[in-house]
Amino acid sequence: MSETLAQPLERPLPRERIRRDDTALLVIDMQRDFVEPGAVQATPGGPGLIPIINGLAGWARRWGVPVIFTQEMHRPDRSDYGIELEFDPVHCLEGTPGCELVAGLDVRPEDHRITAKRRYDAFHDTDLDLLLRARQVRNLICCGVTTHVCVMSTVFSARHRDYRVLVPRDAVAAVSPDHQAAALLCMSDVFAYVTTTEEVKSLWETP
Repeated sequence: MSETLAQPLERPLPRERIRRDDTALLVIDMQRDFVEPGAVQATPGGPGLIPIINGLAGWARRWGVPVIFTQEMHRPDRSDYGIELEFDPVHCLEGTPGCELVAGLDVRPEDHRITAKRRYDAFHDTDLDLLLRARQVRNLICCGVTTHVCVMSTVFSARHRDYRVLVPRDAVAAVSPDHQAAALLCMSDVFAYVTTTEEVKSLWETP
């Protein structure tokens, strides 16, 4: 690990452009294979995100902001991995416990699910973009795991689709401090507003 980690760029949030009726909270891949200690791709710091994300979800629901949970899933015969297995071990097979959202995560019946996510990017060959546009969403708050893979891939795709993206740095986790710092720095350049959960929750007056 480097002695000095680069910090993300800090920009003030364009608060006048972020409204509760055009914002959504996207919770990325908070699944057992990625979050539980000892899991095949356990993310250090992943379990600590659960109460933080629950707090964000509760705040979002109070404002009528849709909450969306993504789940990476792969066919049991592994036919959809492609070259991913050159980089990652087998994970999130459909029908296995590791594919489930982690225990303790506050998921409500009214929340949306994006399942059968076959790639790191939550937009790739899913109906996420259709859901967001149907809800007339223009601003996307992204949290979850891992910062440098699925979160960052999704943020890049969101930005390319002209969504304004907010990433609360204390609501995402990576496999190491270096990976976390590098991903946040890259996203903060031109792809997202890297911020905090406290600042996100201060966007609007108390309901």
